[in-house]
Amino acid sequence: MTAINRDVSELVSSARAGVSLFVQDVVTGLRQVSHNALALLGLAAVAVVVFLSGRDDVRHGLESQVLSWLVDRATARTQVAVDPELNNVLLAMAEPEAIQRATAIDPADLTRQQAAVAYWLSRRYSVAPEPVSRLVQEAWDVGRRAGVEPTLIMAIMAIESSFNPFAQSHVGAQGLMQVMTRIHHDKYQIFGGQNAAFDPVTNLRVGVQVLKECIQRAGSLEGGLKYYVGAANLANDGGYAYRVLAEQAFLRQVVAGQKVPVNVSTPVQTMVQAETLAPQLQPAAVSATPEAAVQGGHPTPAAVVIPPAAMPTAPSASDTAPMRRAEQVALAH
Repeated sequence: MTAINRDVSELVSSARAGVSLFVQDVVTGLRQVSHNALALLGLAAVAVVVFLSGRDDVRHGLESQVLSWLVDRATARTQVAVDPELNNVLLAMAEPEAIQRATAIDPADLTRQQAAVAYWLSRRYSVAPEPVSRLVQEAWDVGRRAGVEPTLIMAIMAIESSFNPFAQSHVGAQGLMQVMTRIHHDKYQIFGGQNAAFDPVTNLRVGVQVLKECIQRAGSLEGGLKYYVGAANLANDGGYAYRVLAEQAFLRQVVAGQKVPVNVSTPVQTMVQAETLAPQLQPAAVSATPEAAVQGGHPTPAAVVIPPAAMPTAPSASDTAPMRRAEQVALAH
Protein backbone atom coordinates (compact mmCIF):
# COMPACT_ATOMS: atom_id res chain seq x y z
CA MET A 1 0.00 0.00 0.00
CA THR A 2 2.85 2.28 0.85
CA ALA A 3 4.38 1.62 -2.55
CA ILE A 4 1.12 2.48 -4.27
CA ASN A 5 0.82 5.76 -2.37
CA ARG A 6 4.39 6.58 -3.26
CA ASP A 7 3.70 5.92 -6.95
CA VAL A 8 0.58 8.07 -6.89
CA SER A 9 2.46 10.85 -5.15
CA GLU A 10 5.19 10.70 -7.75
CA LEU A 11 2.64 10.80 -10.56
CA VAL A 12 0.90 13.81 -9.02
CA SER A 13 4.22 15.60 -8.58
CA SER A 14 5.20 14.76 -12.14
CA ALA A 15 1.84 16.03 -13.44
CA ARG A 16 2.20 19.23 -11.45
CA ALA A 17 5.69 19.74 -12.79
CA GLY A 18 4.46 19.11 -16.34
CA VAL A 19 1.57 21.54 -15.96
CA SER A 20 3.88 24.13 -14.42
CA LEU A 21 6.36 23.71 -17.25
CA PHE A 22 3.55 23.96 -19.81
CA VAL A 23 2.21 27.15 -18.23
CA GLN A 24 5.70 28.64 -18.12
CA ASP A 25 6.23 27.79 -21.79
CA VAL A 26 2.90 29.34 -22.73
CA VAL A 27 3.62 32.50 -20.78
CA THR A 28 7.10 32.75 -22.27
CA GLY A 29 5.72 32.20 -25.75
CA LEU A 30 3.01 34.84 -25.29
CA ARG A 31 5.58 37.26 -23.97
CA GLN A 32 7.83 36.72 -26.96
CA VAL A 33 4.93 36.97 -29.40
CA SER A 34 3.62 40.14 -27.83
CA HIS A 35 7.14 41.60 -27.77
CA ASN A 36 7.57 40.81 -31.46
CA ALA A 37 4.11 42.17 -32.22
CA LEU A 38 4.89 45.41 -30.42
CA ALA A 39 8.16 45.63 -32.35
CA LEU A 40 6.27 45.13 -35.60
CA LEU A 41 3.73 47.78 -34.61
CA GLY A 42 6.55 50.14 -33.78
CA LEU A 43 8.18 49.54 -37.14
CA ALA A 44 4.84 50.05 -38.87
CA ALA A 45 4.31 53.31 -37.00
CA VAL A 46 7.78 54.53 -38.00
CA ALA A 47 7.09 53.62 -41.63
CA VAL A 48 3.79 55.50 -41.55
CA VAL A 49 5.43 58.59 -40.03
CA VAL A 50 8.21 58.53 -42.67
CA PHE A 51 5.62 58.17 -45.44
CA LEU A 52 3.45 61.01 -44.13
CA SER A 53 6.46 63.29 -43.70
CA GLY A 54 6.93 63.19 -47.45
CA ARG A 55 3.27 63.53 -48.36
CA ASP A 56 1.83 66.84 -47.17
CA ASP A 57 -1.44 66.23 -48.97
CA VAL A 58 -2.04 62.86 -47.27
CA ARG A 59 -1.03 64.19 -43.86
CA HIS A 60 -3.25 67.24 -44.21
CA GLY A 61 -6.14 65.03 -45.33
CA LEU A 62 -5.76 62.77 -42.28
CA GLU A 63 -5.55 65.78 -39.99
CA SER A 64 -8.72 67.18 -41.54
CA GLN A 65 -10.54 63.86 -41.12
CA VAL A 66 -9.49 63.52 -37.48
CA LEU A 67 -10.47 67.12 -36.74
CA SER A 68 -13.80 66.61 -38.49
CA TRP A 69 -14.42 63.47 -36.43
CA LEU A 70 -13.62 65.27 -33.17
CA VAL A 71 -15.88 68.18 -34.12
CA ASP A 72 -18.71 65.78 -35.01
CA ARG A 73 -18.35 64.02 -31.67
CA ALA A 74 -18.40 67.33 -29.80
CA THR A 75 -21.42 68.50 -31.80
CA ALA A 76 -23.26 65.24 -31.12
CA ARG A 77 -22.70 65.64 -27.39
CA THR A 78 -23.98 69.20 -27.35
CA GLN A 79 -27.05 68.44 -29.45
CA VAL A 80 -28.51 66.43 -26.58
CA ALA A 81 -29.25 69.65 -24.73
CA VAL A 82 -30.67 71.48 -27.77
CA ASP A 83 -34.32 72.49 -27.72
CA PRO A 84 -36.27 70.02 -29.93
CA GLU A 85 -38.21 72.94 -31.43
CA LEU A 86 -35.01 74.32 -32.94
CA ASN A 87 -34.42 71.01 -34.65
CA ASN A 88 -37.94 71.10 -35.99
CA VAL A 89 -37.31 74.55 -37.48
CA LEU A 90 -34.17 73.27 -39.17
CA LEU A 91 -36.03 70.26 -40.53
CA ALA A 92 -38.72 72.57 -41.88
CA MET A 93 -36.03 74.40 -43.85
CA ALA A 94 -34.34 71.23 -45.09
CA GLU A 95 -33.01 71.56 -48.63
CA PRO A 96 -31.07 68.46 -49.76
CA GLU A 97 -30.20 70.07 -53.10
CA ALA A 98 -28.32 72.88 -51.29
CA ILE A 99 -25.13 70.86 -51.77
CA GLN A 100 -25.35 71.68 -55.47
CA ARG A 101 -24.67 75.34 -54.66
CA ALA A 102 -21.52 74.56 -52.71
CA THR A 103 -18.28 75.41 -54.46
CA ALA A 104 -16.31 72.53 -53.03
CA ILE A 105 -14.84 69.16 -53.99
CA ASP A 106 -12.76 66.54 -52.23
CA PRO A 107 -9.03 67.24 -52.78
CA ALA A 108 -8.67 63.50 -53.33
CA ASP A 109 -10.48 63.97 -56.65
CA LEU A 110 -7.64 66.14 -57.97
CA THR A 111 -4.38 65.10 -59.52
CA ARG A 112 -1.38 64.97 -57.20
CA GLN A 113 -0.04 68.29 -58.49
CA GLN A 114 -3.42 70.01 -58.18
CA ALA A 115 -3.95 68.63 -54.68
CA ALA A 116 -0.52 69.90 -53.63
CA VAL A 117 -1.44 73.38 -54.84
CA ALA A 118 -4.84 73.24 -53.12
CA TYR A 119 -3.39 72.21 -49.75
CA TRP A 120 -0.57 74.75 -49.96
CA LEU A 121 -2.98 77.61 -50.75
CA SER A 122 -5.38 76.38 -48.07
CA ARG A 123 -2.71 76.65 -45.39
CA ARG A 124 -1.14 79.83 -46.76
CA TYR A 125 -4.42 81.79 -46.88
CA SER A 126 -6.30 80.03 -44.06
CA VAL A 127 -9.15 78.82 -46.24
CA ALA A 128 -10.76 75.40 -46.43
CA PRO A 129 -9.13 72.96 -48.86
CA GLU A 130 -12.45 71.83 -50.39
CA PRO A 131 -13.48 75.15 -52.00
CA VAL A 132 -9.87 75.89 -52.95
CA SER A 133 -9.72 72.48 -54.61
CA ARG A 134 -12.74 73.39 -56.74
CA LEU A 135 -11.04 76.63 -57.79
CA VAL A 136 -7.80 74.81 -58.59
CA GLN A 137 -9.73 72.33 -60.71
CA GLU A 138 -11.46 75.18 -62.55
CA ALA A 139 -8.22 77.10 -63.03
CA TRP A 140 -6.65 74.07 -64.69
CA ASP A 141 -9.66 73.63 -66.98
CA VAL A 142 -10.13 77.29 -67.90
CA GLY A 143 -6.39 77.82 -68.21
CA ARG A 144 -6.16 74.99 -70.72
CA ARG A 145 -9.01 76.45 -72.75
CA ALA A 146 -7.69 80.02 -72.64
CA GLY A 147 -3.98 79.25 -73.00
CA VAL A 148 -3.18 80.80 -69.61
CA GLU A 149 -1.11 78.93 -67.07
CA PRO A 150 -3.26 77.82 -64.08
CA THR A 151 -0.63 78.93 -61.57
CA LEU A 152 -0.92 82.48 -62.95
CA ILE A 153 -4.69 82.39 -62.42
CA MET A 154 -4.29 81.16 -58.85
CA ALA A 155 -1.59 83.78 -58.18
CA ILE A 156 -3.89 86.59 -59.34
CA MET A 157 -6.70 85.35 -57.07
CA ALA A 158 -4.26 85.18 -54.17
CA ILE A 159 -2.95 88.72 -54.67
CA GLU A 160 -6.31 90.25 -55.57
CA SER A 161 -8.65 88.80 -52.94
CA SER A 162 -6.78 86.24 -50.80
CA PHE A 163 -9.53 83.85 -51.95
CA ASN A 164 -12.40 85.88 -50.51
CA PRO A 165 -15.25 85.44 -53.07
CA PHE A 166 -17.13 88.41 -51.61
CA ALA A 167 -14.25 90.90 -51.69
CA GLN A 168 -14.96 94.35 -53.09
CA SER A 169 -12.65 97.31 -53.54
CA HIS A 170 -13.72 100.91 -53.01
CA VAL A 171 -13.94 101.39 -56.77
CA GLY A 172 -16.20 98.40 -57.35
CA ALA A 173 -13.82 95.56 -58.24
CA GLN A 174 -15.58 92.43 -57.04
CA GLY A 175 -15.04 88.78 -56.28
CA LEU A 176 -12.07 86.45 -56.38
CA MET A 177 -10.39 88.02 -59.41
CA GLN A 178 -11.53 91.59 -58.55
CA VAL A 179 -13.10 92.27 -61.93
CA MET A 180 -14.92 95.58 -62.41
CA THR A 181 -18.45 94.22 -62.67
CA ARG A 182 -19.98 97.42 -64.03
CA ILE A 183 -17.44 97.56 -66.85
CA HIS A 184 -17.67 93.89 -67.75
CA HIS A 185 -21.36 93.42 -66.99
CA ASP A 186 -21.89 92.02 -70.49
CA LYS A 187 -19.62 89.07 -69.70
CA TYR A 188 -21.84 88.11 -66.78
CA GLN A 189 -25.06 88.07 -68.81
CA ILE A 190 -24.53 84.52 -70.04
CA PHE A 191 -24.18 83.48 -66.38
CA GLY A 192 -27.45 85.09 -65.32
CA GLY A 193 -26.48 88.68 -64.55
CA GLN A 194 -24.11 90.82 -62.53
CA ASN A 195 -24.78 89.03 -59.24
CA ALA A 196 -22.95 86.06 -60.73
CA ALA A 197 -19.79 88.06 -59.95
CA PHE A 198 -20.07 86.60 -56.44
CA ASP A 199 -20.19 83.02 -57.68
CA PRO A 200 -16.55 81.95 -57.32
CA VAL A 201 -16.42 79.79 -60.44
CA THR A 202 -18.15 82.40 -62.62
CA ASN A 203 -15.89 85.18 -61.32
CA LEU A 204 -12.86 83.04 -62.12
CA ARG A 205 -14.05 82.38 -65.67
CA VAL A 206 -14.83 86.03 -66.36
CA GLY A 207 -11.57 87.13 -64.74
CA VAL A 208 -9.53 84.81 -66.95
CA GLN A 209 -11.28 86.16 -70.05
CA VAL A 210 -10.50 89.73 -68.95
CA LEU A 211 -6.89 88.76 -68.22
CA LYS A 212 -6.54 87.15 -71.63
CA GLU A 213 -7.89 90.29 -73.33
CA CYS A 214 -5.50 92.44 -71.31
CA ILE A 215 -2.52 90.30 -72.35
CA GLN A 216 -3.62 90.38 -76.00
CA ARG A 217 -3.97 94.14 -75.95
CA ALA A 218 -0.65 94.76 -74.21
CA GLY A 219 1.27 92.13 -76.16
CA SER A 220 3.10 90.84 -73.09
CA LEU A 221 2.32 89.26 -69.76
CA GLU A 222 3.71 92.13 -67.67
CA GLY A 223 1.87 94.65 -69.82
CA GLY A 224 -1.30 92.60 -69.53
CA LEU A 225 -1.06 92.58 -65.75
CA LYS A 226 -0.62 96.35 -65.86
CA TYR A 227 -3.84 96.64 -67.85
CA TYR A 228 -5.56 94.20 -65.50
CA VAL A 229 -4.78 96.20 -62.38
CA GLY A 230 -5.94 99.42 -64.03
CA ALA A 231 -2.50 101.00 -64.43
CA ALA A 232 -2.43 101.08 -68.25
CA ASN A 233 -2.17 104.88 -68.32
CA LEU A 234 0.32 105.10 -65.45
CA ALA A 235 4.11 105.04 -65.55
CA ASN A 236 4.20 101.72 -63.66
CA ASP A 237 1.95 99.35 -61.76
CA GLY A 238 3.50 99.88 -58.33
CA GLY A 239 5.00 96.39 -58.30
CA TYR A 240 1.70 94.58 -58.90
CA ALA A 241 3.07 92.38 -61.70
CA TYR A 242 6.13 91.55 -59.60
CA ARG A 243 3.97 90.33 -56.71
CA VAL A 244 1.76 88.24 -58.99
CA LEU A 245 4.76 86.65 -60.72
CA ALA A 246 6.47 86.00 -57.39
CA GLU A 247 3.37 84.19 -56.11
CA GLN A 248 3.20 82.27 -59.37
CA ALA A 249 6.84 81.24 -58.95
CA PHE A 250 6.02 79.75 -55.53
CA LEU A 251 3.06 77.87 -57.01
CA ARG A 252 5.18 76.55 -59.85
CA GLN A 253 7.63 75.18 -57.27
CA VAL A 254 4.75 73.47 -55.45
CA VAL A 255 3.56 71.93 -58.72
CA ALA A 256 7.11 70.68 -59.33
CA GLY A 257 7.00 68.88 -55.97
CA GLN A 258 9.37 71.22 -54.16
CA LYS A 259 8.94 72.12 -50.50
CA VAL A 260 7.76 75.71 -50.22
CA PRO A 261 6.99 77.09 -46.71
CA VAL A 262 3.42 78.36 -46.51
CA ASN A 263 4.69 81.51 -44.78
CA VAL A 264 7.18 82.31 -47.53
CA SER A 265 7.14 86.08 -48.00
CA THR A 266 6.40 87.93 -51.21
CA PRO A 267 8.18 91.09 -52.30
CA VAL A 268 7.53 94.62 -51.25
CA GLN A 269 8.16 96.80 -54.27
CA THR A 270 8.04 100.53 -54.54
CA MET A 271 7.39 102.00 -57.97
CA VAL A 272 11.10 102.75 -58.41
CA GLN A 273 12.08 99.25 -57.34
CA ALA A 274 9.52 97.73 -59.67
CA GLU A 275 10.94 99.67 -62.61
CA THR A 276 14.49 98.69 -61.67
CA LEU A 277 13.60 95.01 -61.38
CA ALA A 278 11.42 94.94 -64.50
CA PRO A 279 14.17 93.44 -66.73
CA GLN A 280 14.52 90.56 -64.26
CA LEU A 281 10.83 89.78 -64.68
CA GLN A 282 11.07 89.00 -68.38
CA PRO A 283 10.01 85.40 -69.00
CA ALA A 284 12.86 82.95 -69.00
CA ALA A 285 10.62 80.55 -70.89
CA VAL A 286 7.44 81.49 -72.73
CA SER A 287 5.15 78.81 -74.05
CA ALA A 288 1.62 78.64 -75.36
CA THR A 289 -0.79 75.86 -76.09
CA PRO A 290 -1.22 75.10 -79.81
CA GLU A 291 -4.74 76.45 -79.86
CA ALA A 292 -3.63 79.68 -78.25
CA ALA A 293 -0.27 80.19 -79.92
CA VAL A 294 -1.42 83.46 -81.48
CA GLN A 295 -4.23 85.57 -80.07
CA GLY A 296 -5.05 88.83 -81.74
CA GLY A 297 -1.68 89.02 -83.43
CA HIS A 298 0.25 88.58 -80.17
CA PRO A 299 1.59 85.42 -78.54
CA THR A 300 -0.12 84.53 -75.28
CA PRO A 301 2.49 83.83 -72.60
CA ALA A 302 1.62 80.70 -70.66
CA ALA A 303 4.60 80.43 -68.35
CA VAL A 304 6.81 82.87 -66.52
CA VAL A 305 9.76 81.89 -64.38
CA ILE A 306 11.41 84.30 -61.98
CA PRO A 307 14.28 83.46 -59.66
CA PRO A 308 13.04 82.80 -56.09
CA ALA A 309 14.61 84.94 -53.41
CA ALA A 310 14.16 85.78 -49.77
CA MET A 311 11.73 88.64 -49.71
CA PRO A 312 10.05 90.80 -47.05
CA THR A 313 6.33 90.69 -46.44
CA ALA A 314 4.15 91.79 -49.33
CA PRO A 315 1.55 94.54 -49.16
CA SER A 316 -2.06 93.49 -49.35
CA ALA A 317 -4.06 93.51 -52.57
CA SER A 318 -5.83 96.65 -51.40
CA ASP A 319 -2.56 98.54 -51.82
CA THR A 320 -3.11 98.42 -55.58
CA ALA A 321 -6.72 99.57 -55.31
CA PRO A 322 -5.95 103.32 -55.77
CA MET A 323 -4.72 102.52 -59.27
CA ARG A 324 -8.07 100.98 -60.16
CA ARG A 325 -9.74 104.27 -61.04
CA ALA A 326 -11.41 102.33 -63.82
CA GLU A 327 -9.96 98.87 -63.66
CA GLN A 328 -9.46 97.29 -67.07
CA VAL A 329 -11.19 100.40 -68.45
CA ALA A 330 -9.13 100.26 -71.63
CA LEU A 331 -10.93 97.06 -72.57
CA ALA A 332 -14.28 98.84 -72.48
CA HIS A 333 -13.31 101.18 -75.32
